[in-house]
Amino acid sequence: MTEKTINHLPRHSTPKFHRILKTIAWLSVKIVARVDVQGLANIPASGPFVGVTNHLSSFDTLTLIALAPVMRGTAFGAVEHRSDFIAGWALDRLGLIWVRRGEADRDAIKIALGELKSGTSVGVAIEGTRSRTGGLLPGKTGAVYLATRANVPVLPLVVWGTEQVITNLKHLKRSVIHVRVGPVIHLPEGRAGTAQLEQYTDEIMLKMAQMLPPQYRGVYRERMRDEG
Repeated sequence: MTEKTINHLPRHSTPKFHRILKTIAWLSVKIVARVDVQGLANIPASGPFVGVTNHLSSFDTLTLIALAPVMRGTAFGAVEHRSDFIAGWALDRLGLIWVRRGEADRDAIKIALGELKSGTSVGVAIEGTRSRTGGLLPGKTGAVYLATRANVPVLPLVVWGTEQVITNLKHLKRSVIHVRVGPVIHLPEGRAGTAQLEQYTDEIMLKMAQMLPPQYRGVYRERMRDEG
């Protein structure tokens, strides 16, 4: 670890704090929205996995914390959010792996691989950033790189409706947040080349697109029409 390291090990949740934060998150979400969730049974009861999701709003994180079972886990987060009032402190205590936006953060990848191999599940916003349009952006290969190197499955999940929470609150209206969790996807183990990683990522993105309403499929919408 170098002097530029922004993560202090270990980087994973503990059951006690996770339960506390899960309760707070659930109460907070219930105040502003009704949650429609399907597929929670697809979350593995044991063993680590890489969970991949789309990203529409900061309410994505709050909703997923509220719904996720208490387990040993972590996720990637942009380091600038570590200074956010209260939320930054809570996410740091939860064990997020902080990354510098726009950089290939080898330390963060190394930490995530170590956590996966020691039994921690890792969450990744597979597009690498928040979608400003609401539609899926092209997937990044980092998630499948981790899954293949650590020999763990990928758990696809999608969320929508979170991007409407702030607007609806201004009109004193509760939102409806939808969450869909798909079956795990097993990828070939080992060192995959760039072309293979892109192929695996593409397959996962298409699975996620299938789980979303058409207006949220973004760059994968036309391809689904062509293949459908």
